[in-house]
Amino acid sequence: MSSGVLFRDRAEAGQQLASVIAAEFPPHTEQALPIVYALPRGGLPIAEPIAQQLRCPLSAIVAKKITRPKNPELAIGAVTADGQVLWAGRKLAHILTRMTPHRLTLRDLWRLKAQKKAQDQWVQLAPWCPSQTATGAIALIVDDGIATGMTMAVAVKAVRTQNPAQIWICTPVAPQSLMPDLQAWSDRVIVLATPDPFYSVSRFYRYFPQVEMAEAIACLQQQEKWRYTG
Repeated sequence: MSSGVLFRDRAEAGQQLASVIAAEFPPHTEQALPIVYALPRGGLPIAEPIAQQLRCPLSAIVAKKITRPKNPELAIGAVTADGQVLWAGRKLAHILTRMTPHRLTLRDLWRLKAQKKAQDQWVQLAPWCPSQTATGAIALIVDDGIATGMTMAVAVKAVRTQNPAQIWICTPVAPQSLMPDLQAWSDRVIVLATPDPFYSVSRFYRYFPQVEMAEAIACLQQQEKWRYTG
């Protein structure tokens, strides 16, 4: 592989991550039962082989970055479909507290826009997600990579409201500089590689196309093969 590339595609990365995670759940373990949550859409091809190896439920937790219209690449926060929200620092406080004619701050409007995107995506995925919650379970939150950690952090916040026994953050690649934060947010962190410099998640995949909704749904549908058959 060329310099910087770690994985051929999400399928390869997911299989490698699944093998590492499965070793943490030996037969007849006394640990709580696992449930896998993917951050869609890119996290679902990574999470599917993990859930299959563990023969456990596969669900999704939708989180979107909150951005300013003039700088859509810069995340100033993140929000989940159910309204859990985190903000990145206070540097934009003087802008975010400026009032609109409807008495909502600009920050409120940007949050609501991001939450609407998350809700729309959740509506498409929800019919294929299991109804059980993470209560008392080991919740594995999975993405195809972590760059800033904003969406992962808010996903952890949302899952924690379900009172899981533990929360594990699992991903093929994340910046070394982010590891202390990931460890602080969760009970366990499983990351295959922590390259430095990092730049972007896509840099470490040879083939990294956008995951379409049909593919994301298909990943969720696959669990019928290992959860409901012998």
